[in-house]
This record gives sequence, C-alpha cells and structure tokens, in this order.
Amino acid sequence: QVQFVESGGGLVQPGGSLRLSCAASGSIFSIYAMGWYRQAPGKQRELVARITRLGSTNYADSVKGRFTTSRDNAKRTVYLQMNSLKPEDTAVYYCNADPWDAGSVGQGTQVTVSS
Repeated sequence: QVQFVESGGGLVQPGGSLRLSCAASGSIFSIYAMGWYRQAPGKQRELVARITRLGSTNYADSVKGRFTTSRDNAKRTVYLQMNSLKPEDTAVYYCNADPWDAGSVGQGTQVTVSS
C-alpha cells in the first residue's frame, strides 16, 4: 500500500505562490493516477488537479490557469505549483491516488492565503 507525505504549505499573501510536494512510499507509485485535493473548514473535499501516470493533467475550473501539477516517477514525488493564490484557496491540501484511496491518506499540508 502506498503512503503519501505532503509538504510545502504555509501562509502567503493574496497573489503569492507556493509549491507543494508529495512524497510517496511504495514501488508501485508510477502506476497511479494522482490527485491533489483540498478541504476547507465546513466544506467537502474537492479534487483540484489530477495527473495520470504518463503526465496528462486536468484541473478544476477554480484553479485552471493558476495551478500546475507535475510528477517525477523516479523520485516517487508529485508537485503542485500554485500561483496567483486567492483567499478562497485556503484549505488543507492532500495528495492521494485518483480515485481517492482512504487507506493511504497523508497528514495534508495547510495553505492559508491572507493579507
């Protein structure tokens, strides 16, 4: 079973940027389609970015043009570059397989966008 460890979150002003990383354990990581999810207080978890094992990407409309996901299968790592951040991007961000694997949930990384 694969486990995920997210990092790179923090406090940033509106318009700023952050780069999240997700390190995966397990040698079968490369076969997974991966997703970046976020959950804000009182809201449901949402998938904001998805990347297939071959690198094709999809984005939620709310982040399209601002967020970019990539992966390095050799390093078993997935990235989320977030630019032009908005207060509504504030949430805990998780990486996980797509579809979500409840057995492989990491601790998440908090992103707070505030002036």
